[in-house]
Amino acid sequence: MASSAIASSAFVLASPLLAQVAPAPSAATPEKGTIIVTATRAPTPIDRVASAVTILDKAAIDRNQDIGVTELLLRTPSVSFSRNGGYGTATQIRIRGAETDQTVVVIDGVKLNDPSSTGGGYNFANLLVGDAARIEVLRGPQSILWGSQAIGGVVNIVTPLPIRRVEGSFDLEGGSRGTFNGRAAAGGIAGPFTWRIGGTYFRTDGISVIAPRFGGVEQDGYTNKSLTGRVEIALAPGVQADLRGYYSHGRADLDSTTADTPDYSYTTEYVTYAGLNVDLFGGRLRNRLGYGYTDTDRTNYGPLRQRPLSFDAAGHNRRAEYQGSLAIAQGWDAIFGAEHERSRFRSVSPSASLATAIPAPARGDARITSFYAKLNGEVLGGVTVSGGIRHDDHSKFGGKTLFEGGAVWSAPTGTILRARYGEGFKAPTLYQLFSDFGNQALAPEQAHGWEAGAEQHLFGGRLTIGGTYFERRTRDQIIFNSCTATSTLPLCFQPGSTTRRSGYYQNVARAEAHGIEASGAARIGEHLTLDGNYSRTVSEDRSPGVTYGLWLPRRPRHSANGSVNYVWPLGISTGVAFRWSGKTFDNAANTTELHGYTLVDLRAEVPINKTFKAFARIENLFDKEYQTAYRYGTLGRSGYVGVRARL
Repeated sequence: MASSAIASSAFVLASPLLAQVAPAPSAATPEKGTIIVTATRAPTPIDRVASAVTILDKAAIDRNQDIGVTELLLRTPSVSFSRNGGYGTATQIRIRGAETDQTVVVIDGVKLNDPSSTGGGYNFANLLVGDAARIEVLRGPQSILWGSQAIGGVVNIVTPLPIRRVEGSFDLEGGSRGTFNGRAAAGGIAGPFTWRIGGTYFRTDGISVIAPRFGGVEQDGYTNKSLTGRVEIALAPGVQADLRGYYSHGRADLDSTTADTPDYSYTTEYVTYAGLNVDLFGGRLRNRLGYGYTDTDRTNYGPLRQRPLSFDAAGHNRRAEYQGSLAIAQGWDAIFGAEHERSRFRSVSPSASLATAIPAPARGDARITSFYAKLNGEVLGGVTVSGGIRHDDHSKFGGKTLFEGGAVWSAPTGTILRARYGEGFKAPTLYQLFSDFGNQALAPEQAHGWEAGAEQHLFGGRLTIGGTYFERRTRDQIIFNSCTATSTLPLCFQPGSTTRRSGYYQNVARAEAHGIEASGAARIGEHLTLDGNYSRTVSEDRSPGVTYGLWLPRRPRHSANGSVNYVWPLGISTGVAFRWSGKTFDNAANTTELHGYTLVDLRAEVPINKTFKAFARIENLFDKEYQTAYRYGTLGRSGYVGVRARL
């Protein structure tokens, strides 16, 4: 676990080189001795970042031994989740109480989202740790650099590039419920080529999607295959081509909302990116031209239906962009750019009866052109200020301009003070506009928030403590409104017809969130480390009506994480970790309560030699029964053993 405070326990001041040469458009490996944040779209020393940020490096990822990115994120402040069953089922991540579709996910600089999903966000169900070398979480509105959806925050995943002529690695593990997880990667440097490719295969017999106390009996399995690849080609001094790709294919068994069924789903995700990096004026101006394409296809099947296909959807994004990084003067640099993105979706839910023709799928597309700029400057010794502006021109909603500003003071006493204000903007999704439940009169969601925090490093960085207070307000939030069977409201009928529908989307919701994040880490002697965090997040519905002041669903007000790790003289590492989540409510009316829970994990790692390590863990040691979504099952006590190698 590593928050901004924890990660900064190793921080040193940035090298003057960063002030003379512009930050590179992307970076997979931080400079030696300096903790670097790359989710800022250019490598930035952490003591110059005004946002609260958590960094999980490869050592932390390996130490935690988690299979999915979701489990890693839950160890960081102000992150909560809900999952409709075991691995592979719909998984929602919320940062600081924001909606799940208000989080941007980025893999190697390419933004992921599914235009065919209800909220247009990213489903974390198929995102395994795989070949990730670094995960960063920026909390709070980040729309200046990342655009629509970045109201809650940004999750940035970086895969590694090799540093030797030939290198490789692999992880193999197996355990409870027939679970197997295998990962392998290889890469190298050959003349102008730097390359790496990695693959993951995961399978499990799983648990019942419907919890046993609600009648779930059968196991619902899940398999996932994923592949990542990167190639960088030095074409000439200061000129480099960059190719990246990501592929994932998952199959998950499903249940209905009330009983076991043999239903299942497929999800396939493609991500491709091609870019050209050009450095000018001795590296003071760095330019990146890029084109990215993402494709998400989802299908559901019910073998007991006359027509097995029950759902088919596809979402596509095409994105062209330019980004520049300019070193203006000592301690001053700027990031600026332009983007054009086109999103398309298709969705259809065929009837089970073969006598009913498959309807024409719902379709839609939207385009957004954006310009942004952000300036960072050291105005006094140790004091860095930043300001940014972004203008989005949406093909259906016109123009919107957003602002942000912040400051960081890094004092010689080991004290770091941060403050920041940011704005967010999220256009209605294609599904919310054009699906069978769509409403083309929707307005964009808008948000603004601020935060202030401090962290203190003591005893030469052996003890670090920190805390942050934040607030966010959202208006014109889009919700689904149900229709009765006798309603005469025009929106309760499909546009241009007399066909009734079960509901529609509308802008009526307002929401507020505020809270605190506290974290700390201590290194005692050469063998014992302790770290932990606590979050209090008050997320309330501020819509006029009966729900005013109620908790937003599936968001605990209190959560905490902690771990203790000890490295024995022979190099054996042992640890215990806990995660506590307070109660939540499953519905907007707050009538269905989900009780709080505490989970305890044990883990150990044994070095075999310089290359190989064996590891083992027990998750949910006390076999706690809990729910993150009403009626859906969760994993009980689980044990895993494995081996990893770094070649």
